[in-house]
Amino acid sequence: MIETHDLSKTFGDFLAVNGVTIHVKAGEVLALLGPNGAGKTTTIRMLTAILHPTRGWAKVAGYDVLLQPDKVRARVGVLTEQHGLYGRMPADEYLDFYGELYNLEPAFRRKRIAGLLEQFGLGGAAHKRIAEFSKGMRQKLALARTLLHEPPVLLLDEPTSAMDPESARLVRDAIHQLRSEERSIIVCTHNLSEAEELADQIAIIRRGEIIALGTAQTLKQQLLGPPEFELRLGKALNGHLPTLPASVEITARGDTWLRYRTSRPEKDNPALLWQLLSHKMPVFSLQETGGTLEEVYLRAVNAPEEAPHAG
Repeated sequence: MIETHDLSKTFGDFLAVNGVTIHVKAGEVLALLGPNGAGKTTTIRMLTAILHPTRGWAKVAGYDVLLQPDKVRARVGVLTEQHGLYGRMPADEYLDFYGELYNLEPAFRRKRIAGLLEQFGLGGAAHKRIAEFSKGMRQKLALARTLLHEPPVLLLDEPTSAMDPESARLVRDAIHQLRSEERSIIVCTHNLSEAEELADQIAIIRRGEIIALGTAQTLKQQLLGPPEFELRLGKALNGHLPTLPASVEITARGDTWLRYRTSRPEKDNPALLWQLLSHKMPVFSLQETGGTLEEVYLRAVNAPEEAPHAG
C-alpha cells in the first residue's frame, strides 16, 4: 500500500532525506520515529505528492507520487502539525466544506460528518466556531477531516499531541479500529509507548536516513541484546536453583528473586516455571524488565555514525 525505494530529497546543498526504502502492507501500521529535523515531515510530504523526490520513487495505494499525484492525493488522509483550521467557521460547516472538495455526495457527507463528530466526542460542539475549541478539540477535528473521504492510506503526524489522556486514548482506539486489510497507516510520534502500542513496524530516522527498521521486539533484540526477566518467589531459594537451560544467563539474584537473560524466552520461561512449581516453589511474578522502546530509540539515535567509505 505504501512503497518507497531510495527516496531522497535535497534542498540546495542540504540532503533532507537520503535513500529511504520502506514497505507498508495493507493492514499495517508503521511508526516513524526520529528527532526534530530528522526528515520525517519531508518524507510525509513526498508521500502526499506535495514535494517531488530528488532521487528514488514512491508509490501510494499503487500510484506513483511523481507520475500520478492527483490519484495519490485522493487516496491519502493527512494530519500535519499545522492543522490549517479556519477559526471563524463552525465545525460542521468546516467539514462540509472539505467534503465538497472531495466531491462527496451531500447525503453521504452529512451522515459522515455527524458520525465522525460523534466518534471524537465533538457532537455537542458541531455548531461551535473552531476558534473557541481547545487544542485537543482542534486536534480531534483535524483528525475527523483526515478521515472524511475514507482514504485507504493515513499519514498522521503527532495525532495525540496536546491531548489530555482521555482524548489521546480515544484517538489511539480510533487508530486501532481504522486498521484493516484495505488501509495502511504511518504515524509520526514522539510518544514511544504510543508507537509501541500502535505499530506493527517501527522505523527510526536520523539525519534523513533510516537507521533501524523492524518490529519493536526485533529492534530490542538487535540493539539491546536478549531480553531480561525478573522472577519473584514466595519463599527464599536458600541457595538452591533448579537446573537452568544453557541459554539462560543469571544477571542478578536475591533471597526471593532472580534476574536472567535468555534468547529464547518462549521455551525457557515455561521450562523454568515448571521446574519451580514441581519443587513446590510459589511463584509471585515473572515479567520482562527493561528493554523499552525508549532504550532502543536512544541507542539508535546516539550511536556513532559510520565514516563514509573511501571511493
